[in-house]
Amino acid sequence: MSEPTGVRARKLKGALRRVAGESRTLKRGYRWLADRYRKISTEAAGLWARPRWRDARGTGVEPENIVWIFGSGRSGSTWLRSMMEGLDRHQAWEEPMIGRLFGEFHDGAPESDLRRPDFVMADANRKGWMRAIRNFVLDCAGHAHPRLGADGYLVVKEPNGSMGAPLLMEALPESRMILLIRDPRDIVSSQLDGARQGGWMYQRKENDDWKRRALPDNDPEAFVRNRSKKYLLHAGNAKKAYDAHRGPKVLVRYEDLRADTLGTMKRIYGTLGIPVNEQDLARVVEKHSWENIPKEDKGEGKFYRKATPEGWREDLTPEQARIIEKVTAPLLEEFYRPG
Repeated sequence: MSEPTGVRARKLKGALRRVAGESRTLKRGYRWLADRYRKISTEAAGLWARPRWRDARGTGVEPENIVWIFGSGRSGSTWLRSMMEGLDRHQAWEEPMIGRLFGEFHDGAPESDLRRPDFVMADANRKGWMRAIRNFVLDCAGHAHPRLGADGYLVVKEPNGSMGAPLLMEALPESRMILLIRDPRDIVSSQLDGARQGGWMYQRKENDDWKRRALPDNDPEAFVRNRSKKYLLHAGNAKKAYDAHRGPKVLVRYEDLRADTLGTMKRIYGTLGIPVNEQDLARVVEKHSWENIPKEDKGEGKFYRKATPEGWREDLTPEQARIIEKVTAPLLEEFYRPG
């Protein structure tokens, strides 16, 4: 016997109400899941912005507390690093060559490789390998300086890795950067002096083949040209990184640092937004002043040679100066007057 029409209608309405209730429950569940997904995605996106490595006490290197010194060799980076390292809560990472590791490999790759998806640093995979560079730097920094602390500053002296500065600054956009510039004629003049037989660069090199190929004694013009090209590569890439960097940054000329060391140090720290005691700055400036370097450690052929801006006028031949000015013209014209 079939049910009356009214009973069937009531049952149908009841079933529809149950379906509607279940639908509302599903919608609430969907909204909850979507909200959780957004939160998890945001957290996941920020995970790679934190140091991956921590020691047992939970310390490590914060990316915003890394201060890079880029430019070129013989630009005063050792002097600047020494003063900064002498301040409280500062440690120095002495030329880790991370910029060279990635910069030479990427910039030296042929265009065909950069367009080839299977190449490890292909343009198509930039997001992935840029994240890998970031993690690599932070992990290595954490292992190298495990006791720096969350409020410590890591000063990375990296003049000879400056060809990779654009990649490093892109990978660590919140880190701080110092672009240290010096007249290329003084830099090459200093290198020419140090690389001659008996000079400090010559003595440090254990590679006899390098000593034969260095050329400062046999063909100084060729040496000057090679070093000028290297300056343009390092300082030029550092300038590109500086121009593109959106984090704290400061441009420092060696000549200004030499003329007014304390005033320039104040400007560096003020521009980078790092709080520092003025008395502490005065202390490290005095400690590492040119006058306090022992006399036997200074002079011709030694690491500490002149510290005299425009000393190149006495050291270089007119032809050597002309070679440097021609090769480094893009930077020389921006920061110094040729001739």
